[in-house]
Amino acid sequence: MLTSTYTLVALSVEQTTVRAALQSLLDELSALPGGFSTLAAGRAAQLCATLRQAYDNCHWRKLDKFLVPALRRSTEAADGLLAELERLSGQAAAAMGAAEACVGAADHPVPRDVFCDAVECCVAALRSRLEREEHELFPLARGAVGGDAWFAIANQMLAHDAYAQERRADPRRPRRELVGHAGHEAHGRDSLQPEFGRRYEILIAAH
Repeated sequence: MLTSTYTLVALSVEQTTVRAALQSLLDELSALPGGFSTLAAGRAAQLCATLRQAYDNCHWRKLDKFLVPALRRSTEAADGLLAELERLSGQAAAAMGAAEACVGAADHPVPRDVFCDAVECCVAALRSRLEREEHELFPLARGAVGGDAWFAIANQMLAHDAYAQERRADPRRPRRELVGHAGHEAHGRDSLQPEFGRRYEILIAAH
């Protein structure tokens, strides 16, 4: 089905973005000067901020907003896998907390091995989650989620992107308006705005 393929490809783009951010963070760790048992607190805080951003980006993906709820409604077969994915997220959160706990005052050196191990554990847990999503969750969703649900998910994703773009273009726009539109369940074709045009027609043809 074209609608499910479109949706999974769009979700895969998010996967790629998160993977790139995680790899960039590991590259930063490997580029740290060797021969020292501690890190400057400022540098560690910067790395923690990068890690937190990558974690948040993983946590707030469209996959969790739109696909996972639809999958829960479609089948109970996904419950075990979804619990495992949550467990990996919990591991990542715990490791991130350990990394952040290493960072003290600006003049307080950070134990390098403990800090780097915590960051690497967080990255490993997030990568494991991404792998299981791609190799287990996506195939399960393709077979379990029905055509109407895929169409609704695609609607929601397009609406989310459109209003997020409007939000970026006009930062003064109330956030609740963006959330109200993007989070609204797409029950019909009227939920798409006219400017979607060509992309909307493609979705109709695929439905």
